[in-house]
Amino acid sequence: MSDVDLSDEEHEKCREAGEILAQVRDEAAERVEVGVSHLEIAQWAEERTRELGGEPAFPVNISIDEEAAHATPSIDEETTFGEEMVNLDIGVHVDGWLADTAVTVDLSDNPDLAEAPEAALEAALELVEAGVSTGEIGARIEEVIDDYGYNPVVNLTGHGLAHWEQHTPPNIPNRAVSQSVELEAGDVVAIEPFATDGSGKVGEGNEAEIFALENERSVRNRDAREALDQITEEFRTLPFATRWLDVDRPEMALRRLERQNVVHSYPVLKESAGNLVSQKEHTIIVTEDGCEVTTQR
Repeated sequence: MSDVDLSDEEHEKCREAGEILAQVRDEAAERVEVGVSHLEIAQWAEERTRELGGEPAFPVNISIDEEAAHATPSIDEETTFGEEMVNLDIGVHVDGWLADTAVTVDLSDNPDLAEAPEAALEAALELVEAGVSTGEIGARIEEVIDDYGYNPVVNLTGHGLAHWEQHTPPNIPNRAVSQSVELEAGDVVAIEPFATDGSGKVGEGNEAEIFALENERSVRNRDAREALDQITEEFRTLPFATRWLDVDRPEMALRRLERQNVVHSYPVLKESAGNLVSQKEHTIIVTEDGCEVTTQR
């Protein structure tokens, strides 16, 4: 295998993003308590990211119970935490180089379900090195979650991270698969096991507060045009929240942009049977003989 320079600017900025993100994740998780508002946590974490020298790579995802991903509060959100299973999924970038992490805060008294994806992730990280196949990683994740008596969420995967791109190859499955690829030294990937006491699949709900640029083109409506200007300048190809837009009637502006295929939405993903979902995620840099976890303090 060829030598890879892991001290280059790309990997150094990935490390910087991961260091910021690990601190934000831990501090945000400590603030999740019954009665605290979702919006307060999301805005705090996003602002804390900026204070520490990074930028949010995507809106803070706060997924409750059967929700698995893509749930973030609206600007007028008043929802507070109850005795629920809470998943925080947070991303940070430094000059477009990303880190992605997630943790379950269990307020629902289901400690084994909360622990299962964490144990699966630890087992997966022990396997990682240049040359290991993504299928082997998925099989190990599935084995551990199965040993806990739960199912992995099979239609959600880990993923590569690239410059200004949150999801790139390779996909890291959460189950054994017949087709896979080998990891290479220098790969930056997020491994994120999901566990559930349900069917093991998620589907799209009706709500969407997260969007991303799809095609940059001219638009006639003033609000939509102002929104597009902000999107291309600030967020580029990264996901953003409706509440981040500094325009009048942002919901209407986004509907116009979506109809013109300028942006696409990320509907909330929910466990198909309505059962609980837990999650754990780290970003790593693959090395010849292991990996470096950038989002671990």
